[in-house]
Amino acid sequence: MLLQLGAIFLTSLLVGFSGALMPGPVFTVTVSESPRRGARTGPLIVLGHAIAEVTLVALLALGLSQVFQKHAVVGVVGLLGGLMLLGMGAGMGYDVLKKKISLAPTGEKPAKFGPVVTGILTTMAGPYWLLWWATVGTGYILFSMKFGLVGLAAFYLGHILSDLLWYSALSFVAASGGRLMNDAVYRGIVLACGGFLILLSAYFFASGLRMLRG
Repeated sequence: MLLQLGAIFLTSLLVGFSGALMPGPVFTVTVSESPRRGARTGPLIVLGHAIAEVTLVALLALGLSQVFQKHAVVGVVGLLGGLMLLGMGAGMGYDVLKKKISLAPTGEKPAKFGPVVTGILTTMAGPYWLLWWATVGTGYILFSMKFGLVGLAAFYLGHILSDLLWYSALSFVAASGGRLMNDAVYRGIVLACGGFLILLSAYFFASGLRMLRG
């Protein structure tokens, strides 16, 4: 069981990194606010992000507890999650090759609220947030629930730790004027994470097909 829990935690951490690395509302506000507010901005924004996500995870887990035994549901979620991961991985690779991603500030207006509230609002404003949780996130919850609350905790801790580590580092880099990491290093990290997502999508596809057949 410890091996399975470790695998849930580690893969959740890596998938979380892949999502956190890509520019979006949370990424943008962290880069734009950190030079003004300092390196503490990232962890505080992640606190708001965590509040929004743990609420959604709890709602999903409670709702999914009744359908957990239905192989068809788990199979469809696995296939949709695989498609989502494949699309994310391929999209990350494309953006790197086209040099569409950068650590440079975007000139956004200062946030109207504090970092915690901003973290909640920007999380919910993300265009793919609900879609990700409806597919990849739901797939992870279904699998982790096989091990009860401990499994669910391993998944969520790995997921939120990736956000905390990345956005803390990003906030520190942004507050320092961007001297500690350049775009080439950033794009290399994104490319590696994209490759991992493509590999993981194969596992989701295989699991989904196995459930549909079983």
